[in-house]
Amino acid sequence: MAQQDNDLDLLRQELAPSGTLRCALNHGNVVLVRRGLSEDTPSGVSVDLARELARRLDLPIEFRHYDKAEAVSDGAGSGEWDICFLAIDPKRAEQIAYSDPYVLIEGAYLLRRGSAARTPSDVDVQQLKIGVVKGSAYELHLTRTGQGGKLIRFSSFGDAVSSLDAGELDGLGGVRQAMQKVAVEHPGFEVMAEPFMAIPQAMGVSVLKPTAARFVRTFVKEMKASGMVSRSLAANGHADVTVPAA
Repeated sequence: MAQQDNDLDLLRQELAPSGTLRCALNHGNVVLVRRGLSEDTPSGVSVDLARELARRLDLPIEFRHYDKAEAVSDGAGSGEWDICFLAIDPKRAEQIAYSDPYVLIEGAYLLRRGSAARTPSDVDVQQLKIGVVKGSAYELHLTRTGQGGKLIRFSSFGDAVSSLDAGELDGLGGVRQAMQKVAVEHPGFEVMAEPFMAIPQAMGVSVLKPTAARFVRTFVKEMKASGMVSRSLAANGHADVTVPAA
């Protein structure tokens, strides 16, 4: 028992040297997290996972709030957070050690109703102007693969929607649920049925924390196998989101 306690102490020191588990939340992803009445009361599957990890480690938790994924990944080397929840991306993996994905989210296009583009490849062939958020998982993927028609990059999702409203874009690319929300508010647009990518979302820690990375990988596998991730998604209104096999 003494050895187990000592191992847990060493893990806490590596993962959360401040004595508080600092969790980075990406509010650019509506499937994973929602703001609460205060900074201490967010909700979503990412929040539930973070709270359970803190409970297992017997650590207090503090949430660090970010408006987009790029801001979270930019903080990977500065030590401003201990754990994060981001899409797995090769570039980000240079600084972030990822768990296995705990959810798969579809990236989809929002286009004008009646558009001649019926598939993702049509968007490329027709070179449609597609607005995306710079540094997001889907922007990185589309840039890396040379897809997405003529990508127009924005610093925020709100800016992209404003440009769409101004008639400067043919559509948007992003998380399907976010695109569906825009479609409700913009009846002249609809979400393409076929996704352009599956976005694997994972928990991450700094690559400089190998013991913590191993622990987090095991933790996420257990949370998937136990059904905790599925239950959390359902409780937060996202029962339709895919949980990869443990």
